[in-house]
Amino acid sequence: MRPFAYTRTASSSAAVATVTADRDAKFLAGGTNLIDLMKDTVEAPALLVDINALPFGDIVEHRTFVRIGALARMSDTADHPAVVRIAPAVAEALLASASPQLRNAATIGGNLMQRTRCAYFRDVATACNKREPGRGCAAIDGINRQHAVLGGSRDCICVHPSDMAVALLAVDAIVRTRGPRGERSIPIAAFHTLPGDTPQIETVLEHGELIVAVDIPISRLASTSTYVKVRDRASYEFALVSVGAALSVRDGKIADARLGLGGIAPKPWRALASERALIGVAPSAAAFERAAEIAVGGARGYGHNDFKIPLVKRLIVKSLASVAA
Repeated sequence: MRPFAYTRTASSSAAVATVTADRDAKFLAGGTNLIDLMKDTVEAPALLVDINALPFGDIVEHRTFVRIGALARMSDTADHPAVVRIAPAVAEALLASASPQLRNAATIGGNLMQRTRCAYFRDVATACNKREPGRGCAAIDGINRQHAVLGGSRDCICVHPSDMAVALLAVDAIVRTRGPRGERSIPIAAFHTLPGDTPQIETVLEHGELIVAVDIPISRLASTSTYVKVRDRASYEFALVSVGAALSVRDGKIADARLGLGGIAPKPWRALASERALIGVAPSAAAFERAAEIAVGGARGYGHNDFKIPLVKRLIVKSLASVAA
């Protein structure tokens, strides 16, 4: 780990100003991802700004939405009665994440900002365009079992590691931020970016922009959501594939649908074409299988990860059947 400076602040405006003024500064909350990357010398911030004293740790139910503070811990959010009732997929995703110890330390904002667990990204001796633009992507011709089958590029085929972010797609969450140019509200589907030829850019946040909360609208759709995850072992493991699904059924027909996919793309992947195909039809195995086929249209395996394509199709059918029931 390289030397760095450290400061604390109890003011969001001071935190934003401090990080904005220094290109090598980063916010520090739970630190469960950032500190690991610093130990591996993948990240080397010159200054850490500790934001744990900021007033963003509450979870509050309002008339039309639930607001989860960015500093709320994952464990507290998973257990909160309003989250469990209004967005069960989010609670399920959080409980499927990491370990109890990490969930007690990690924050909601940090979960959205965590970086890929690609082994080539974390090994500074290997080629990685995300870590060093222009160096190459060792995963494409390497051991790519964990890697993307959708949304990748010739520069990067990593996958985004967050379970919660996939579930947030299914409930239309909004990310609230505060930055050098004021406050923003960003739909979760627009928050993360695909690699293209700039894999080092992972979100739409500006430098110094701080996540302050995540809002989940209260809706019939969100209340009938679920999160299903397939992994190599039963706990403390990232998704091979995962699905966040939500359906609203009226008069025997699907009135609205959301389908978020994880473990298969460099960002939490929303299957918009599949959602459109579901609306207006009766919930059935045939309808769900068609949506699954549409979801993987254009998918490409790289050898070791070819199995993800049929696996995610099966998981989509299972998840949709679960929420339809």
